[in-house]
Amino acid sequence: HVQLVESGGDSVQPGGSLRLSCAASGFIISSFHMSWHRQAPGKGKEWISTITYDGSKTYYADSVKGRFTISRDNAKNTVYLHMNSLQSDDTALYYCATVRIWRWPEPGSEYNYWGQGTQVTVS
Repeated sequence: HVQLVESGGDSVQPGGSLRLSCAASGFIISSFHMSWHRQAPGKGKEWISTITYDGSKTYYADSVKGRFTISRDNAKNTVYLHMNSLQSDDTALYYCATVRIWRWPEPGSEYNYWGQGTQVTVS
């Protein structure tokens, strides 16, 4: 069955870095644009980045632009999120998802398969 499993979340100090991974199984990610989202305590889910199916284009929310980098390794069926200069506002549960319909600017895009999330705490 289709599954996305995020990993790499941790507790870090402000200014620190982390790399999140999203390993897919049950399908081939090379057929999909892939995305990362996050949900902070008491807030709604926020889209933060998308990478096209072949990795040729990337998109970022203003809140993470210049600090986060999305990448993918289709041979490993895995998507990554490299996070630098982490701030307390980055504290959230981070999810990856497949993109069903992509629109830029992002609002209006649709996502279908989601992972369970990995926790990032910056303090």
